[in-house]
Amino acid sequence: MARHETKSLFDDPDEVAESVGPDAPLAERMRPRSLEEFVGQEHLLGRGRLVRRLIEGGGPLPSLILWGGPGTGKTTLARLLARLVDARFVALSAVGSGVKEVRQTITEAKAARRRGNRTILFLDEIHRFNKAQQDALLPAVEEGTITLIGATTENPSFEVNAALLSRCRVVTLNPLTEEDLRTILRRALTDPERGLAALRPTVAEEVLDRLARVAEGDARVALAALEAAVHATEPDADGSRLVGWPTLVEALGRARFAYDKGGEEFYNLISAFIKSLRNSDANAALYWLARMIEGGADPMFIARRLCILASEDVGLADPQAIVQASAAAQITHLIGLPEALFPLAQATIYLAQAPKSNLVKTAYQAAAADAADSAREPVPLHLRNAVTPLMKGAGYGQGYRYVHDDPAARAEMPCLPERFRGRDYRRGDDAPPESADGSGGCRKK
Repeated sequence: MARHETKSLFDDPDEVAESVGPDAPLAERMRPRSLEEFVGQEHLLGRGRLVRRLIEGGGPLPSLILWGGPGTGKTTLARLLARLVDARFVALSAVGSGVKEVRQTITEAKAARRRGNRTILFLDEIHRFNKAQQDALLPAVEEGTITLIGATTENPSFEVNAALLSRCRVVTLNPLTEEDLRTILRRALTDPERGLAALRPTVAEEVLDRLARVAEGDARVALAALEAAVHATEPDADGSRLVGWPTLVEALGRARFAYDKGGEEFYNLISAFIKSLRNSDANAALYWLARMIEGGADPMFIARRLCILASEDVGLADPQAIVQASAAAQITHLIGLPEALFPLAQATIYLAQAPKSNLVKTAYQAAAADAADSAREPVPLHLRNAVTPLMKGAGYGQGYRYVHDDPAARAEMPCLPERFRGRDYRRGDDAPPESADGSGGCRKK
């Protein structure tokens, strides 16, 4: 398909303007109409960079997977690419669409191709398509019937089929910088047509700076908060609105916390939390705890992880750790948030400060390895209960010594199968004898 050969990539924004109603959200109204208006992603759109080379190269646009966080411009970039290569643009969302809609789009794309028109299928949240749904795209992508542009906030390596991934080029969009967000916010405040200028808002530079910082690279969050705050601010006598930081904080709410309960960031945050606890860094552990709680995490999930860590990473180095963790879990179950953040924070601080030992974990793993290697090893006769005369006659229970009446039995009566006698799972074969304090030789730090 012919390209706009005579037009610069950064000319004539009005020619590619989207028709957006005045009641649309500010983020939609302010969506860039040209690459000139596009803010950020210089590593892709700067002179000589990947996406710009693809556009200017003259060849067909390859299928792409746009991978980036919310509000980084994935949808906007896809729309602009379609306009710049003069292709039909069909947008579907994997949340509300399925194979039926994909097949219908492919049928229409085949008809358009016969007329000399290329079709770009933009599939938002492509990671929500299952394997069978993603497989339905393969033939059309491979044959060139459609150019697929998939958008995802999740790691494509895990969420996109290998067969489909091999036919696409992955393009990573970075979180917008604070300067990028300030540019976008100022543009929204001063634009009389699509922005908020008609409401005569005034926002101090330091307030804009803070908003750009807490939005964490997400233009949609920043613009939504700005719009809500402007509308929530009562106009002065002259009709102007002085928007303060408290109003913006209220407008931001929990949106400022990048927390996805089912996605990669969920696992990133809990991983950072656990590793900070294990490393005895109470400050970092509290920070990651707050990120999860303020982002809407299930408090019982956090409590369960604290209980696991109390045994796995503290264990016998401080037996009170598991008491603290289990108490926090019980209280959290009883009272819920927001009050439960206090017992969770208390357990977090206690576990971070506690001495660490993975003795319980390594001891069990060593025992489990022997158990797997001897799954059919018979229980020694003296450890079996003789509950019938026949069993007693077979030797069950013979030689068993009751330790309360015979203290020497503790040292003289073996309880492991013969081939494992002498094993000490708590210390390993070459460990020193058990410490006098009864800690089982666990190392404290």
